[in-house]
Amino acid sequence: MKYVILVPVYNDRESLKLLIENINHEIKDLNSEISLVVINDASSQQIIDEYPNIENIQSIEIINMKENKGHARCIASGLKYIYEKKKFDYVIPMDGDGEDRPEEIKNFIELSKEAGDRSIVGERVKRSENMIFKLCYQFHKFLTLAFTGQSIKFGNFTCLSKATVKKMLDEKSTWNSFSGSLKKIEKDLISSPSIRGKRYFGPSQMSFFKLLKHSLSIIGVFRKTVLIRSALFIVFYILLIKNNASVVTSLPLVLLLIMIYSISSLALRENIEEFNNSLTNIHDIDKIK
Repeated sequence: MKYVILVPVYNDRESLKLLIENINHEIKDLNSEISLVVINDASSQQIIDEYPNIENIQSIEIINMKENKGHARCIASGLKYIYEKKKFDYVIPMDGDGEDRPEEIKNFIELSKEAGDRSIVGERVKRSENMIFKLCYQFHKFLTLAFTGQSIKFGNFTCLSKATVKKMLDEKSTWNSFSGSLKKIEKDLISSPSIRGKRYFGPSQMSFFKLLKHSLSIIGVFRKTVLIRSALFIVFYILLIKNNASVVTSLPLVLLLIMIYSISSLALRENIEEFNNSLTNIHDIDKIK
């Protein structure tokens, strides 16, 4: 079985080096061929470092991009590169900062032996952020469920079969939202418990604004369902408040319209042509091993 670990990186060389060392340690007893593809999203700092402990990793490639396209598009470009250039059975996308824990890779690999064409997701059972962020994250999950009918309890840390990768490449929403796109195309996903780790260096990069954008991007994948549910809510709510209409009681309607406008704007980022041509953004490739 051949596995390719896909790691998007932007200006985080120290974390990448530690991640590679930890991956090398965690896979030492696994009877699988594991390679690493790093997508350097046009970092302004030097990414390449010395990697003394990589004897258990089959190969390491660092794909240097010309322009920064953002996290989701970085992963999408990586999936396209791996599908077209590498021999593999599964792809494991994971963040390069330690928040996706290398020790959980072996769980994915064990489950994949019996999974066939099914893909595996790391379902978050515990997070490491502060209480305020955890509350915001729970609200994000509630909002997604309420407006889309989809319960999405996973992020990028997954183990994708080759069949799923092909579907992801044919789905334009992959260019804008990884988890939303995966949930859209695959109804039969295998779950594996996953604990959100702590960053190796520095504070978490997921701000409230980024979480909001992330949430709206996921919701935008299912915007047809959102529009239907929103229309029903508007009709029901207007009937409910018609005798007590005021600025205060109208506020939920205003917020809903702002949300619809926001997800529609974010949905414009879904561009299958740009996705198909994403590998033209590659500047060069450094083969470490």
